[in-house]
Amino acid sequence: MSSRISSGLYDHMFRYIIVGDMGVGKSCLLLQFTDHKFRHQHQLTIGVEFGGKTIDVKNKSIKIQIWDTAGQEAYQSITRTYYKGAIGALLVYDITKHDSFDNINKWIKEIKTHGSKDLCCMLIGNKKDLEEQRQVKYEEGKELAEQNKYLFLETSAKTAENVQEAFIKSAEKILEQIEKSGIDPTLPSKNVKITIDDDTENNNEEKKTCC
Repeated sequence: MSSRISSGLYDHMFRYIIVGDMGVGKSCLLLQFTDHKFRHQHQLTIGVEFGGKTIDVKNKSIKIQIWDTAGQEAYQSITRTYYKGAIGALLVYDITKHDSFDNINKWIKEIKTHGSKDLCCMLIGNKKDLEEQRQVKYEEGKELAEQNKYLFLETSAKTAENVQEAFIKSAEKILEQIEKSGIDPTLPSKNVKITIDDDTENNNEEKKTCC
């Protein structure tokens, strides 16, 4: 753990939204990422749940705030309000339920309609530990991700396989976009230029926020 993380400082704050059908394991992914725990008893998310964690990405301290949204149709008018503040999105399906994969196209449409154009998306096939019950081939998920220019991973919230990697890889992609464009889309003004050089940390030290 870096000294900046332990002191509560961070260089960037990335807000994520997790979407997908009910029961695909969105809340379990969040809990595994933030607390390294797995919830054996399934609890439905009512509206939106929140979690957060600070990680090291390319020698930067990144604070990730995550909104875990309810998959039920009844709550979608509530969860849509959280799309616009997000810079990262995880679209989750259950590899043992092909209908949850088929419905990903609905979530892609939701993201495109209500999300930011700068949104970095990752498609996740969860419950990788239930290989004997698999209904969605790895190649199907990979192909859909490539068609939409999304990142792709299969995960297991139960065993923690690829859970940390999902957030790290997507945060790396967001950071690459920031460094390439010189514009930080997480700032209130999308026209604010950022300088990527060795003096950035010292120049911005007073601007850093304490958790």
